[in-house]
Amino acid sequence: MLNLHRLRLLHELAQRGTLAAVADALGYSPSTVSQQLSILEREAGAELLAPEGRRVRLTAHGVALAAAGAELLALEERTRVGLEVAQERLAPVRVAVFQTAAHAVLPGALAALAASAPQLRIEVAVVPPEEGLAEVAARSVDLALAEQYPGRSRPLDAGLRRELLGLDPIRLALPPGDAARGIADVADRAWVMEPAGTAARDWSEQQCRAAGFEPDVRFVAEDLTAHARLIAAGLAVGILPGFALAGAAREVDAVDLPGSPHREIFTAVRAATGERPALVALRGALAESFAAV
Repeated sequence: MLNLHRLRLLHELAQRGTLAAVADALGYSPSTVSQQLSILEREAGAELLAPEGRRVRLTAHGVALAAAGAELLALEERTRVGLEVAQERLAPVRVAVFQTAAHAVLPGALAALAASAPQLRIEVAVVPPEEGLAEVAARSVDLALAEQYPGRSRPLDAGLRRELLGLDPIRLALPPGDAARGIADVADRAWVMEPAGTAARDWSEQQCRAAGFEPDVRFVAEDLTAHARLIAAGLAVGILPGFALAGAAREVDAVDLPGSPHREIFTAVRAATGERPALVALRGALAESFAAV
C-alpha cells in the first residue's frame, strides 16, 4: 500500500529539486523527509532516489511514481472540491501575489469578499510571480496572482489553469519635468531595475539594447515603490508598469513606449481545484477589483 503523504513528499521533491527545499516548504527536517522517502522506496519495491554529489535525483522509477502521485493528489483534491460544493462550504484559501498587485488589486477584492463572504478565510503571501506559480504547482498555495511580460512566456504547466484578469501598460518613468521622450534619450542615465533573472529585468534590458545601449544599472530592488522614489528624486530612470506608476502619478513623469507594450495579469489555480466555491468567489472578486483600478 502506497502512502499518499509520502507520495506528496516525492511529488514535492520532483517540483522543488532538493530535500532541504521540501523540508523548508512543509515544515519538516531534511532527515525526516529523507526517512519518509526511504519508507516509500520500500513500499514501492524500487529505487526512487539516487545520490548526485551532495544532493539526490529521482531515478526513472522515481519520476514515474512522482507523476502517478500527482494524479492521485489531484484526484484527492477533486474529491475534496466535490465535498465543498455539496456542503456549500467555503474552505480557507492560500494566495500568492506579487507586490504591485498586492497594492493595486488585492485590497479591493478582499474588502468585497469581507462583505459578501465574511466566513471565508484568506491567507496571503507576497512573493515574486515565478515563485507564486511554483507554489501553486507544489500545492503550498491555492491561487497565484501573477504577471507575464510581452515575449516572455513561461512554460505552461499542464496541471494549472490560468485566467486573464487584464492588461497593465508598461511605460518609461522619468523624474518630474524631464525632457526625455524615449529610451534612446536616457542612454547615459543611471537606471533602477528589478533583480537579474526576473522577467521584468530581462525585458527592460532588452528594450535598452534594442535602443542601442547597455543600461547603467546602479540600483537594484524588488520593491517598485523604491524605484519610483529614486526616479522622483532624479537619481535614476526606469521602466515601470501601470500599477506602480498609479501610486506615484504625482511624483514621476511617464512616457509611452513604442507599440504600447503591456504585461498580462492573470490568476492561476490547479486544474483539480478550479471549481472550489472559495476560489470561484475569489477569482470573481479579483476580476472586479482589477476592472476598477
